[in-house]
Amino acid sequence: MIAALIYVGSLVALIQFFLYYCRSILASSRQIELSARVREAAGVQKDGVAADDFERFVELLRLCPGNRAYQADMRAVGSYYGLLDVLGRFSRTAIPALVAWTDSERQRCSYFAAVALDRRISSSLELFVQQANGRL
Repeated sequence: MIAALIYVGSLVALIQFFLYYCRSILASSRQIELSARVREAAGVQKDGVAADDFERFVELLRLCPGNRAYQADMRAVGSYYGLLDVLGRFSRTAIPALVAWTDSERQRCSYFAAVALDRRISSSLELFVQQANGRL
């Protein structure tokens, strides 16, 4: 019985740590403005990134060559996005306030993916310029 209590307590602590970690990653990306290149390439409108754009940004990230520095963060945010998606679908009829919160968090996940795409495009352009100048 004590072992089960320790297991459940550890699992709750792990989930809580994961949620705080993902939210800190998302908070760091809110300070970054998207470039015109990413807005044009991804078709982002003036009103901003939508909550449902996450998968599109992930697909664009997979197509764009470059360093994989943010791959672990992207996996964590992708898992968080999936968890939010499931939570939002199950609470659609029961708790409308929770749906609004999950949609805003999913929008933040999409914005993080757009920022990661912006960084990947910038890195690819730098490599291309270096290659064109013969430095590589």
